[in-house]
Amino acid sequence: MASLSVDGLISGLDTTSLISQLVAAEGTVQSQLKTRLSETKDAAAAYRSINTKIDALRSAAETLGKDATWTAAKASSSSTAVAVAVTGTPQTGSVTFTVKSVAAAHAVVGTAAHSSATTGGVYSDLTVTDADGVPTGTIAVGTGSLADTAAAINKSSYGLNATVLQVSPGQYKLQVSAKSTGSAGEFSLGARFTELRQGTDAAITLGDAGSAIDITSSTNTFTGVIPGGTLTVSAASTAPVTVDVQSDPDAVAAKVQAFVDAANAALTEIAKESANGAESTASLRGDSNLRRLTDQVLTAVSDVVAGLGSPGTFGVQLTRDGKVSFTKDTFLTKLQADPAKVREVFTGVSADGGPDGVATRLQVLAKQVTDSTTGTLSLLAKGRDDLADDLKGRIADWDLRLAARKTALTKQFTAMETALNSLKNQSSWLSGQLASLPSSS
Repeated sequence: MASLSVDGLISGLDTTSLISQLVAAEGTVQSQLKTRLSETKDAAAAYRSINTKIDALRSAAETLGKDATWTAAKASSSSTAVAVAVTGTPQTGSVTFTVKSVAAAHAVVGTAAHSSATTGGVYSDLTVTDADGVPTGTIAVGTGSLADTAAAINKSSYGLNATVLQVSPGQYKLQVSAKSTGSAGEFSLGARFTELRQGTDAAITLGDAGSAIDITSSTNTFTGVIPGGTLTVSAASTAPVTVDVQSDPDAVAAKVQAFVDAANAALTEIAKESANGAESTASLRGDSNLRRLTDQVLTAVSDVVAGLGSPGTFGVQLTRDGKVSFTKDTFLTKLQADPAKVREVFTGVSADGGPDGVATRLQVLAKQVTDSTTGTLSLLAKGRDDLADDLKGRIADWDLRLAARKTALTKQFTAMETALNSLKNQSSWLSGQLASLPSSS
């Protein structure tokens, strides 16, 4: 006899629903595992989020340890014809000069105009000579048309750019210029070209006419005239130009503010992910490792720096709500009075080589907890990752177990329906047999 459907056609039971309920009841453990997996993933993400904030704090502390932070300077120019930029560790001071010339790229143009840019035979191979008239090579120009000649020049290795110019309606000439500015880029292409622009160096003149000093550059940028800075000229000027370089305490204060902001961002992230209030849903609620980390950050900020006093007297101190504040005016006053001392407060190292300055202490702490292989936060996140992998395996095992259980229950209920159907058929047969018996008189 063919097997019957599981839908309880004989028994009247909703066997499909019963099987689903029984399987679901046995799958409670798997549901709990899935919930735990979600919580574990959230915890790993929370540790990594905190790790990111602590690493940003490390970076801000590292910036405070750089010489460039404490030697920050700002430069100004008295003329729009000269731009000045601080690029290294500048020396404060002033320099006055005139702009004698700006740099230009050497250029030549064909002497004859032609009615077409594509007609061949205009030029034969071109010999390139340098500023001293020494041949440096030959350029094969293909068909010799203006267009082919320009293309060949542009593909060559002689540092030249070529352009076909329409000088009047239906009249074309070939212009060739050096890719680089400066007198050293001067070149020649022979008698069929005439000079269009002389290649020149940029030049500035310091001092009076009788004792003037010319400083030249192949480009419009001068490096080294002011230590740690660059000058860029854009136009010649007979009027004196004065460039001033002054220390920039506001820039130093901005780096300290960034450091304080990074510390507060880290503390805020820790507090958010480990909040332990009655209604907290934080992924790392009440985590003792994070409480300890918070204490370490606050201690590093507030502890006295040996021989120099409390960081609070230099503008950095703790607030009542467990954050860090920065008083810029206090910091700038101390910086003006004794810049070396202020720097020591933030970046000092103790006599035994250990961290002592505020930023130094936090940089060391941050490295300890964020190191990709040994850092506390890194290991905690990895531990959650390992647990998540284990949970995924156990959940997959339950998938197989529940599938097997459903198959077994389906077979049992099918067998029950088959048995009930057989009994029903037997009952019907017996009833028929009884009905066929002769009645007694």
